[in-house]
Amino acid sequence: MEHGILQVVCMIIVLYIALIYLVEKKRLGIKGKTPWFEWLLLVGTASIFFDGFSAYTVNHLSEVSVMANRIAHGGYLIGLDTLIFIMFLYVLHLTDTFPKRFMTCVVYYVPFVISVIITLLYLKDLNYVSGETANYAEGISSYACFVTAGIYILFSAFQFVRCWKHIEQRKRASIAMFLVAVIIITLIKLLRTELLITAVAPALFVLGIYVNQENPIYRELDDYHSEMIMGFSTLVDSRDDSTGGHIRRTSCYVEILAEGLLDRGHYRDILTRDYINNLVLAAPMHDIGKIAIRDEILRKPSELTEEEYEQMKQHTVKGAQLILDTFGHLKNDDYKNMAYTVTRYHHERWDGKGYPEGLKEDEIPLAARIMAIADVFDALSEERYYRGIMPMAECFRIIEEGSGTAFEPLLVKVFLDMQPEIEKVYLGIHKDV
Repeated sequence: MEHGILQVVCMIIVLYIALIYLVEKKRLGIKGKTPWFEWLLLVGTASIFFDGFSAYTVNHLSEVSVMANRIAHGGYLIGLDTLIFIMFLYVLHLTDTFPKRFMTCVVYYVPFVISVIITLLYLKDLNYVSGETANYAEGISSYACFVTAGIYILFSAFQFVRCWKHIEQRKRASIAMFLVAVIIITLIKLLRTELLITAVAPALFVLGIYVNQENPIYRELDDYHSEMIMGFSTLVDSRDDSTGGHIRRTSCYVEILAEGLLDRGHYRDILTRDYINNLVLAAPMHDIGKIAIRDEILRKPSELTEEEYEQMKQHTVKGAQLILDTFGHLKNDDYKNMAYTVTRYHHERWDGKGYPEGLKEDEIPLAARIMAIADVFDALSEERYYRGIMPMAECFRIIEEGSGTAFEPLLVKVFLDMQPEIEKVYLGIHKDV
């Protein structure tokens, strides 16, 4: 096979993906800042180009100038490191683990910067070796390039393993394809250095990212999914004469509290972007079990009897089962599990006196602990059959009094810290409903 043919095939694959990505993006009217995937397309295309260019020049040394050969190999080595580095940053983006501290950012960037400097300084000292099937380059520049690539592969693998439980399945597939591809290709290169196959890695990664994660059609489907859930939840909630504001407000309160925890560095191993997105999307489903409760109980204007209260408590169990029956056949297990969790456990209490299982403290899933505060706060601030709307100050006071008994103290503290944002949501949605 003529040298460079493999790179041409990989280039065609990446360019084709770029074309259909841009066409779909334009069709759906998706705008905004350049996402990481577009940087991957750009850097991946450049990397494959220089890979093919260097594969040609190193095997036609008598036909190309020394300068052209150096430019080809400099572009190839720096392009490869840049690609692996961008892939690593993209993994941080997918797992929502971008460091906020300056020194951590510096540590992440140092190997890449050092590698580029070494590559440029020692590029003229590359040796060109004749292998069994092709020529290849050896020297300090190439060693620095592949050592740095190995470092970022290890960094990516570490982040992937650390955040495995809280990454969406599509993202797991994308990252796994990247890691498997680069590890296999690295091992092959170690065993057969003359095989010029590094272009396969960016082609496979771009393909995997597009198929599993970045296809613009996913954004459209997610929007439809969100609208369907909100509409269905509002319909269920209207059975007790709610206007739909409860669903919208509790979802906003959940997001504000989760973001507040994340900004303060709490539960960082759990509160990834995927986790928060699924939690906010699952929040409207928390009372879906009320569809199985009789109207005379739901709409009763006075206090429930003990028997009626026991029936009312069943909305958590019945709602959770409905989630399994409704979403159990879908492929989005992350959302299904989150919706099940907030539906079944949002009435558990920190002191263990809640229902349906009497869980206490950390036995209660974090998502349900967050949902519990949002749900109770909005219930307090909403007009009921048996009382009027409570003042906001009184609602916050009751949440504060529940610290350590009904609610986790840390979550209560952060919720109270977010009072201005909470009040803004309350006032804004009350005007709309």
